[in-house]
Formats: sequence, structure tokens, C-alpha cells
Amino acid sequence: MKKYLEMAQARKLLELSERATMEEIQTNYRNLIKKWHPDTCDENEKKCAEMTAKVVAAYEIIMDYCKHYKFSFSKEEVRQHLSEEEWWVERFGNDPVWQK
Repeated sequence: MKKYLEMAQARKLLELSERATMEEIQTNYRNLIKKWHPDTCDENEKKCAEMTAKVVAAYEIIMDYCKHYKFSFSKEEVRQHLSEEEWWVERFGNDPVWQK
């Protein structure tokens, strides 16, 4: 449970929803570093340095989790992530009747 709480705090600090793509993780991290980095931050220098350290630590926690996460490449799992067009083609094929 401690690991989950640590992850949840890191996720909130990085302003991520409960499901996020790698792109969202990296984008939020970069935006927060730009905001809090002592060279660009408009706040108190000490606060900027503390927030930068917190953002970096949160990012490392999230990335460590992602690095060790076992992804499924099974047919069933991949099917759950089809786009609307892929879903349609898989069920009905490329029959001209169904095309726009």
C-alpha cells in the first residue's frame, strides 16, 4: 500500500490523471520543470528549488514504475485499444457499403 500512496502522490504532483500516456507524463514533467526551475521561476528561489526537486523525484517514481511494468501484447489486450475506424473495419471489413 505504501508503494501505491507514493505513486498517487507522484501522479498528483505531475498533474496526471489515473490513466496517462508516456507522452502525457513527459509533457507534464517538462511543463512543470519549466515552471519551477530556479532559472525561470518567478517565486521565491528556495520554493522554486524545492518544487523542482519534488517534480524530479515524482517523475523518477513514475518512470521507475513504467520501466518495470509488464505490458501485455496479447490479441485480446490490443483489441481493447483499437481506434473507432479499426474497430469498424475489424467487424465489417472494407465493404464499400460501409464507406462514406
